[in-house]
Amino acid sequence: MRGIVSSVTDIRRKVFTEVARLAYEGGDYSRIEALPYKIVPGEVATYRESIFLERAIVGERLRLAIGLPLRPMDEHAPVSMGIDESAIDEKYYDPPLVNIIKFACNACPDKQFHVSDACQGCLAHPCKEVCPKNAVSIIHGKSVIDQSKCVKCGRCKEACPYGAILKLERPCAKACGMDAIRSDEQGIATIDYDKCVSCGMCLVNCPFGAISDKGQVFQLIHAMRDNARVIAIVAPAFIGQFGPAMTPEKFTAAMKRLGFDSVVEVAVGADLCTIEEAKDFMREVPANQPFMATSCCPSWSVMAKKLFPELAPYISMALTPMVLTARLQKKEHRDCKIAFIGPCAAKKLEASRRTIRSDVDFVLTFEELMGMFEAKGVKFDEITEETPLEEATAAGRGFAVSGGVAQAVADAIKRIDPEREVKIACAQGLQDCKKLLTLAKAGKYDGYLLEGMACPGGCVAGAGTLQPVSKSTAAVGKYKNQAKDKNALDSKYEITLSLLND
Repeated sequence: MRGIVSSVTDIRRKVFTEVARLAYEGGDYSRIEALPYKIVPGEVATYRESIFLERAIVGERLRLAIGLPLRPMDEHAPVSMGIDESAIDEKYYDPPLVNIIKFACNACPDKQFHVSDACQGCLAHPCKEVCPKNAVSIIHGKSVIDQSKCVKCGRCKEACPYGAILKLERPCAKACGMDAIRSDEQGIATIDYDKCVSCGMCLVNCPFGAISDKGQVFQLIHAMRDNARVIAIVAPAFIGQFGPAMTPEKFTAAMKRLGFDSVVEVAVGADLCTIEEAKDFMREVPANQPFMATSCCPSWSVMAKKLFPELAPYISMALTPMVLTARLQKKEHRDCKIAFIGPCAAKKLEASRRTIRSDVDFVLTFEELMGMFEAKGVKFDEITEETPLEEATAAGRGFAVSGGVAQAVADAIKRIDPEREVKIACAQGLQDCKKLLTLAKAGKYDGYLLEGMACPGGCVAGAGTLQPVSKSTAAVGKYKNQAKDKNALDSKYEITLSLLND
């Protein structure tokens, strides 16, 4: 579903726009009660069996976008419940970050195999012959699967010469690399938060729009209205996200129209991270540990620590590019607030950690930022001011795509020690990340630098992106070529790192 603009994405983006508009206009926030009628107008349902259900779901989405919890289903509560308390100029939301709107869930079936109408009733019936549990029978010449006997091995599907047997699986559960989604007693999806790492892949793969993360755009705009100096630090995956009219040269001017003071590339922090991880690898591998894993993707690192605690010491201790960039800005501008703008839902969770919460004040996705542009009526093709973003290098900008982090670190090591061989292994998607660490645990990657990305494709495929992954990957590749030469900036980053470590 990535890159397909559907009714689900349309509603999501309308919700972000209306929340941003609500915050910019201020006043009596009880008027949020009317927004579901604005987003879902008319008298006839378009997407579901009832227009009242559609509006109720939009009401929950509005609450989540503001950072508010879902309303209880067994008692009356207005959409505006708690909104005045959340109208503050600092980070706010009640955990959990990722939420399932129960009455929006379709109660999709868990994994099962189903014989479709394409069954030809053949004489060989290999599906029946290969079934180890005798779950397949022939009724009126057609194959039928007894779900009470089926063990979901899939042999019948593999054996059918017509491809007539379908594998049905709950999309959100299939997308979850942590096996954190189950069904409750009513068949509704539920999240095991002890397993969840907030990657957001369930969010973007639910075709019913029943899953959403909480936001901080409401609080960010309040900080701007209170005249706070808000600096936007933007992830390198931003390139191309807002369409061809929004060039990198126009981005700063567009952001200032929203109320931001200035814009800094997070790729600057990526360059700092590159140097730190290169030093870590050269110092620790293989002298003190068999391999080293990168630290940039929060879902990857949390997954590793949850499922492979014995490997946790082998994850680099380097701070992520978001945190390094934020700390650098707060050292230079002590009265500022930092808003990270990126593709990632998990960054919201990272920014809430006790050791980081003072560095990053707000986290917004590209989708949420687009809502702000819509709310303020910013037209990209009308912007004439151009301010190129020139702080970062090609390697730092390359962090946005799968393999970019490891390649940047390996290149840095090669410059420091040309004789040093650096072997790399990369994984994208948490299922493949788990396989990578399982092999590493077995000693298959001794001496390697390992990179894991929770989102298939890397950061350009994050839950808060606006464009197809392939298109974004190509845009990042082009943007890298516009960057300064890395070697010319090495001395600058050495000085910067010493300042951050003071």
